[in-house]
Amino acid sequence: MKKNLLAWIFTFAGKKRPMYWASVFFALLCVACSLAPYIIIADIVKKLLEGVRDWNVYLRECAITAAFWIGNAVFHMISTTVSHVATFNVLANIRKKLCDKLARVPLGSVLEIPSGTLKNILIERIDSMETTLAHIVPECTSNLILPLAMFAYLFHIDARMGFASLITLPIGMISACFMMRNMTERFQNAIDKTKILNDTAVEYINGIEVIKAFGKSKSSYEKFVVAAKEGSDCFVEWMRDCIWPFTIAFVIAPSTLLAVLPIGGYFFLNGSLSAKDFITVIILSMSVIGPLLTVYAYHDDIAKAGVIFGEVGGIMDMQELVRPQEDLAKPSDNSIVLRDVKFSYASKQKEILHGINLSLPSGSYTALVGPSGSGKSTIARLIASLWDVDSGSIEIGGVDIRKLSLEEYNSRVAYVSQDNFLFDLSIRENIRLGKAGASDAEVVEIAKKSGCYDFIMSLENGFDTIVGSSGAHLSGGERQRIAIARAMMKNAPIVILDEATAYTDPENEAIIQEGVSHLVEGKTLIVIAHRLSTIQDADKIVVIKDGKIDSMGSHQELLSLGGLYKSMWEAHIDAKDCEETA
Repeated sequence: MKKNLLAWIFTFAGKKRPMYWASVFFALLCVACSLAPYIIIADIVKKLLEGVRDWNVYLRECAITAAFWIGNAVFHMISTTVSHVATFNVLANIRKKLCDKLARVPLGSVLEIPSGTLKNILIERIDSMETTLAHIVPECTSNLILPLAMFAYLFHIDARMGFASLITLPIGMISACFMMRNMTERFQNAIDKTKILNDTAVEYINGIEVIKAFGKSKSSYEKFVVAAKEGSDCFVEWMRDCIWPFTIAFVIAPSTLLAVLPIGGYFFLNGSLSAKDFITVIILSMSVIGPLLTVYAYHDDIAKAGVIFGEVGGIMDMQELVRPQEDLAKPSDNSIVLRDVKFSYASKQKEILHGINLSLPSGSYTALVGPSGSGKSTIARLIASLWDVDSGSIEIGGVDIRKLSLEEYNSRVAYVSQDNFLFDLSIRENIRLGKAGASDAEVVEIAKKSGCYDFIMSLENGFDTIVGSSGAHLSGGERQRIAIARAMMKNAPIVILDEATAYTDPENEAIIQEGVSHLVEGKTLIVIAHRLSTIQDADKIVVIKDGKIDSMGSHQELLSLGGLYKSMWEAHIDAKDCEETA
């Protein structure tokens, strides 16, 4: 999505696009009002030299000058207001489109981007474009067009003086060129350092408990300090290298009188330039460089905005899950079939699943077990459509899930992982997210059935308790129980529990298991569990090893077969006995 800055602006402007054109119109009027007084002053000087003594003439021109200055302020306010309204709409559209895009991108692709980087792009970096986008369209356009018209007027008066008024501009521009050397590389370096600082800050804050527990606060804080220092140093060094060229450029370029006075004086003395024209050129020459410098001052901001839009474009170009807008076929039931499924994570460049073939009847209870890293959670995530398979297919009711719309498929599947996210809302609203418009009575009922009603009522504000950011005010087990209640509220015909009871104690786990057993009746249930005792009653237990199916069958069948499952069961029983005797 290679686009220039204006193309990006108008892409996201939507219905507010005409407001930018309106802001340009009012900005043109604003600059015209700021330049007109110089012309009037020059005219006043002419009349004085001509000996006009009618005070009414001068009072009238002074009043017109004052009107222009007022018009300048009024039109500037209108232009800025209109452009800011359009810009805030652009920023909102950027964020909406990015969030919509991330929702359509495979989860793995999103997880590969550090959360600090995403937060920085979505919040700080997009916010940083507000000033640039609000001023770039109206001010650059108006401040470029009208000074050029003024230059044309100077050339009309006297071409020699028109050229004379331009002499300092290229000198200032040459200095500016030295300032702009390696700007792209410097700004990219600043972006990289800022990303590292954001990621380090997020890592430090999220890991503060572990840092304190293991006495690593000094070394961990040093990492943050180094990132902060490198982040500041890159800006300080950049500014230090630019300060002298910047100063020279912005001092010399507007100093048009350095050339106009001696050259004009020479022409005046030899009689080739009249006093009236000389004075007019002096006054007008001082009015034209300022607007051009305003345009030039935005060069750096334009480059920064271009880089940020490049990052936005990078996210917008991410490959999406390939799904139709509407269903291409209708599943006959809620059975699940995996046919020769192969999959690899892009970041690991290594195949994780090697031709998985698995059939799960509608309404069945299937457990996936295996050593850590065997691929069982990956299978669950593929079934939940969080990724797409590299090859093979996953079918629901005889239909490839890639023929179903995301909306339809999401309505069929409730997925609960061991790391569940709760929004900073009340417990009631977090559960209600499973079913939009659910009544308070339904929320209470589902809480009772899922086994979390008692602990909720033990909280000070009951269902109105705010869970905090990411559910920080609740324990890990409590968060999982709320997440399970939310999934049950969805009432999807396919339920996937990916080690959903990993953070619960044995007593609460038994409560959850009992609640789940009632809530999944008649549904296709897939459970990934590390506590094998919780899945003994599964219709089918599938043992995954190294990305392949090692064996499958009921609990008793797998024990009689021996092999990996029996070894895992014996290890589980030994660990359980140790816990009970401890």
